Amino acid sequence: MHVVIMGCGRVGSTLAYSLEQQGHTVAVIDQDPTAFRRLGPGFGGRRVTGVGFDQDTLREAGIEEAGAFAAVSSGDNSNIIAARVAREMFGIENVAARIYDPRRAEVYQRLGIPTVATVRWTADQMLRRLLPSGAEPLWRDPSGGVQLAEVHTPPAWIGHKVSRLQEETGVRVAFLTRLGEAMLPTSQTVLQEGDLVHAMMRTDGIEEVEAAFAKGPEGAHS
Repeated sequence: MHVVIMGCGRVGSTLAYSLEQQGHTVAVIDQDPTAFRRLGPGFGGRRVTGVGFDQDTLREAGIEEAGAFAAVSSGDNSNIIAARVAREMFGIENVAARIYDPRRAEVYQRLGIPTVATVRWTADQMLRRLLPSGAEPLWRDPSGGVQLAEVHTPPAWIGHKVSRLQEETGVRVAFLTRLGEAMLPTSQTVLQEGDLVHAMMRTDGIEEVEAAFAKGPEGAHS
């Protein structure tokens, strides 16, 4: 498959190298011709100097025969404009844009442009490990009605089955992270200290879910 990448920073150059190693053809667009140095002498793809949302530049990069487009420049606006041009003007189905502001990323996700939020997302994840409280949304469906959230297992639920957690909180547990490893729970899986629960829940019911998690199992202390 031919892939066009806008942005030849660390992410773009790494992505280009990885795709080429997997046998795909790659074209990289960047406004700064010196940025192509990151690709190294072994890169066999196209280096196109220009603005990544300019249609002529995209054509020079082979967008018309491309199967995918990645916008990973340092500018949110440039990335989303380029992604939309690739999707709407050239009909590229596999499109992704890097967005630094996660609030904007959600908006663009609803427009049908898959987004990857970077620095802020990483910082938020670090904070979740340092200050484990509440439910951290990881994904929302396009309508915003349902979300996947990460919740640290409160002490009150340790030693109780995942099935009971689902019954009493109304969530659906997708998977657990235990000691850094993802696992799919069964009806008999018992929650352990340090488990991260990744659960589907209604967005408008997140406060009730957080309260039920914090309260613990019904009748557990009676």
